[in-house]
Amino acid sequence: MFKRLLQFLIIYTAALAALWAAKYGAGLSDYLVPSPGEVLDIAKQKSVIYLAALLNTTGIATTGHAAALLLAVAVGLAASRGNVLGSLVRMAAFNLQAYPVVAVAPIIFLFLGDGMASRILIAALICYFPLLLNFIGIFSQPVPEVEHFFSNTGRTTWKLEIGIRCFENMDKLITVTAGSCTLAMVGAIVAEFLAATHGIGYIIRKALYQSSLAKILVCLFLIGLASSLYLSGVELLGKKLKQRLEGL
Repeated sequence: MFKRLLQFLIIYTAALAALWAAKYGAGLSDYLVPSPGEVLDIAKQKSVIYLAALLNTTGIATTGHAAALLLAVAVGLAASRGNVLGSLVRMAAFNLQAYPVVAVAPIIFLFLGDGMASRILIAALICYFPLLLNFIGIFSQPVPEVEHFFSNTGRTTWKLEIGIRCFENMDKLITVTAGSCTLAMVGAIVAEFLAATHGIGYIIRKALYQSSLAKILVCLFLIGLASSLYLSGVELLGKKLKQRLEGL
């Protein structure tokens, strides 16, 4: 976890240094690019409000991520079956991804409003497809050297096959699941940016209307911090689960 945070801080600091180097090198005004002092002042004044908004967004992202994970497993199981229903489910899932979220969002807000349900659904939709592709690939890929034994002994079931394939691809599952955390955060922020009245995305939207780059920079720092912690937490949970399964 410390490593992830350190990597983020290095990248964010380097980006800020490049921004301010361009500001002072080109002689840009504070109206266009805020000074370091202005950014620090905003951080001091708004830290409590922004942290509360960030917690709200993170809660939406984690819920949406969990929903997307469950949906991807269910659809992946159905799509990996080599039958007509499996092909139909796979095609429907792929076609749904062709529609951008910004085009579907007005319909979502129309039926669900601009509350928590809409934000969770949009967060789930954005991080769902990479998870689905991963699960379809794993569920459809046999592990011959292991499955052959159970097939010959007449003990093969579809649940056993799925369990074997998941265990053999545990590292891939952990990597993709952890990586989709950042997409869940993006989805939650996009939903708040579009129509919601809560969360860090809503604050960024207001900052854009106010042309306040200083507020946006503080928000970006908090988003990166939360994403790094969330990603590290999921990776750690995945490693603990793998160790436990290997010890059985």
